[in-house]
Amino acid sequence: MMQNIVDFGPIRFIRGLKNGRYPFCNSIFIKPAGVLIDPSSDRKLLKEMKADVTSVWLSHWHEDHIMHLDLFEDKTLCMHELDAPPIESLDTFIDWYGAEIHNEPLLKTRWEELLVKEFHYQPRKIQQFLSDGQRINFDGLTVEVIHTPGHSPGHLSFFFVEPEILFVGDYDLTPFGPWYGDRHSDIDQIIQSVQRLREFPAKCLLTSHEFGIIETPSPKVWDDYLKVIDEREAKLLTFLEKPRTIEEIGAAWIVYGKPKEPIDEFILMEQISMKKHAERLIRRGTVTVVDSRYVIA
Repeated sequence: MMQNIVDFGPIRFIRGLKNGRYPFCNSIFIKPAGVLIDPSSDRKLLKEMKADVTSVWLSHWHEDHIMHLDLFEDKTLCMHELDAPPIESLDTFIDWYGAEIHNEPLLKTRWEELLVKEFHYQPRKIQQFLSDGQRINFDGLTVEVIHTPGHSPGHLSFFFVEPEILFVGDYDLTPFGPWYGDRHSDIDQIIQSVQRLREFPAKCLLTSHEFGIIETPSPKVWDDYLKVIDEREAKLLTFLEKPRTIEEIGAAWIVYGKPKEPIDEFILMEQISMKKHAERLIRRGTVTVVDSRYVIA
């Protein structure tokens, strides 16, 4: 059985329930500073350590990273400025997942109920913004803030300099590959951010989901993760041998592989993801749109 808590000197890794799979994520605790990163691992454990927490840092705005933020309503909340709007407004939170949700009353109501009941969503003001290149020293531990946009506009990673540990957040290096299924995610930014992260001299990687701890990461781990983007794009080009609407493209389940429940939510994320691929191909001149259908140019 994997350990729920693993200490790397001043850095504590707290494994999320279900091995950190959605709707949970792994948390990081910076012991000398009392800083908790992404409070969505294990509510029982987080409640027990509440007295030791002085501030909460969010890697980004997604619901699986704020599930137990309500336990720390009296703590200083920090994140990148670009991801603050959905944390401060439930209406904005839902809108950032896509206009289709926002404009569909029944789906919007379901998301509101889910966020409040299951993810304990409460609007919060961000007290401090973290910015790229910022270096913070906590009793001999230096933390470098890395702005790694793409998965979200303000996604942050953190390099713990002295122990040479890199927290990569939702660039989790799983076989599923990168996720870009909401309104503001960006494939090209993801590629740039991952390429930047792989250049850090890290002896160990900590991820938000699944693997959690990757010791002595090899170049292949990074290559395989980004290769998924090319594989999805290749499948889309094959599928576009005939003109296709975005609805037809979504029904091919190129990203998720098969239908998943709740179907209306997953088909929306599938369509958003594949529309981003189609738009990349349009910018390259490989694909065009004719009568609301994507076709090979």
